[in-house]
Amino acid sequence: MELLPTLELRWLNGWIFILIFYSVFGILLKILPKEAVIRLYDEEGWTKIQKVMAKTSKVFGILIIILQIFTPLKIESLEFIIGVIIFSLGTFGFIISILNFRDAPLDKPVTSGLYRISRNPQMIMLDLVGVGISITIGSGMTIILIILGQSFSHFRIQGEEKRLLEQYGDLYREYMKKVPRYFLFF
Repeated sequence: MELLPTLELRWLNGWIFILIFYSVFGILLKILPKEAVIRLYDEEGWTKIQKVMAKTSKVFGILIIILQIFTPLKIESLEFIIGVIIFSLGTFGFIISILNFRDAPLDKPVTSGLYRISRNPQMIMLDLVGVGISITIGSGMTIILIILGQSFSHFRIQGEEKRLLEQYGDLYREYMKKVPRYFLFF
């Protein structure tokens, strides 16, 4: 793995995995009811700082995608196989978390499926997807950017949780006591 591999536009670059993931995500958005999509992107009640931090994390996301698009895959390496496995696990987990989100009643917080082990499985799985792609291209820089971007996304997650506490009250408060924000950390 290199900190910053050579950037070049080729057929066998990280864009292939980005195309796969965002095609899956687009299909998922099409099958979600309109109310679930609105709920997925709700920023109501967020502070200005939380909105700025969420936008900052998106800037990191764009930088990561640009680097992944222009970096060749390390197809004949063990890194590639490991990256494909992590990418696949992240994509599969993302699909499951979106379907869990879709199937939850609108008048209750999402607490089933992957939401039993993390309050933010979509974000965790999205990070796994990014790390998987980063490993397939052998880029340490994109992994660093994912970590930095996630630190800004943490503020977005706090905004979401504040809104969910307002919306669901004690029901969500009890859920927060039982399930960690991420997988290992409360």
